[in-house]
Amino acid sequence: MKLAFNIAVRFLKSGKLQTLFIILGIGVGISVQVFIGALISGLQKDLVNTTIGNTSQITFTKVDDSDIINYDDLMNDILDSDSRLSVATPNLNVAGTFFSKNNTNLPVLVRGFELESGDEIYDFESKLTKGRMPINNNEVILGSFFETELGLVLDETYVMNVPVYGNRNLKVVGFFDFQVKAINEGWAVSNLTTAQDLKDGSRVAMQIEAQIKGAYYFDAVEIRDNVITKIGTTYEGADWVSNNASLLSGLQGQSISSLMIQVFVLISVVLGIASILAIIVLQKSKQIGILKAMGIKNLDASFIFLFEGLILGIFGAITGIALGFGLLVSFQTFAIDASTGEPVIPLFIDYGFIGLSALIAVGVSTLAALIPARKSSKLSVIEVIRNA
Repeated sequence: MKLAFNIAVRFLKSGKLQTLFIILGIGVGISVQVFIGALISGLQKDLVNTTIGNTSQITFTKVDDSDIINYDDLMNDILDSDSRLSVATPNLNVAGTFFSKNNTNLPVLVRGFELESGDEIYDFESKLTKGRMPINNNEVILGSFFETELGLVLDETYVMNVPVYGNRNLKVVGFFDFQVKAINEGWAVSNLTTAQDLKDGSRVAMQIEAQIKGAYYFDAVEIRDNVITKIGTTYEGADWVSNNASLLSGLQGQSISSLMIQVFVLISVVLGIASILAIIVLQKSKQIGILKAMGIKNLDASFIFLFEGLILGIFGAITGIALGFGLLVSFQTFAIDASTGEPVIPLFIDYGFIGLSALIAVGVSTLAALIPARKSSKLSVIEVIRNA
């Protein structure tokens, strides 16, 4: 085998330009695979994070829609039920009407949270455009719509009317921008006590909102079922997977498209290498015939081309990964969103995927050499002399 390897290296060196073009061909194929893989992965992660990253992914309520009294104990039970959950918070929503200074009536939904855990889910603080988070009871933050379109002022107190329960004064201590029109125009965020006092003052919650650790987003249904098994069937859970079937369908479509592109790229690489090595067999038939006349065995003649495929695959994989990283850096540098200055699509570099691509490149290159290797082993000395 050492003799076959040395001959393979000598054959490749004898046609340096040809060898360089073959390596570049493999490299371009692998670079496309690496680039497309990183692009689609980044796009999918960005879509998932944008859609559900800063919201609750599972919400637990009573089956009969009654209030939850022991919400602190329930919240702990939920978190203990499945280690894939990262945070949970009790929530109470109260709908009412906000009265501005110019007597404009504004429908609003006050969402009361335990703000420390609620902020871990919704990241309220980073979305503040002005002011601060509520610290005391009867303080709220509102969407930027209330400031820009309706003229509400920071640190002013306004009256909120809650049907059945009457009026209460609320101080506006901040404005936020979720970049979602419905939230900016409809939400007021407060601590849980403020929302409870807007009703009858009972220390209850309406639901427990929970968030899943990033690596387990797509296990939401299984996690929901695990928790319900532990806390009892008097509760039910609504998970993001069941509520976003169209998003999942779109992500699956992207994955399939990406896989198809990568498969066809690999097929073109295999066909290219096989055809070029077949031509090399013809070009080197005279040398192979002489080697066979000198005693080299058919098996060793086959190994010459298998080693050529292996060597080309290794160097092609290295070249492809280097070109792939070059494409990724170029994309991150030039494909910029003018409004934010951030890349249009954040790329996700999966080193495991890149390693797998390199192994596939080496594997398909060696595989592509099988046909030329078989042809070489069958080459007859007499036939070579006759055609010389």
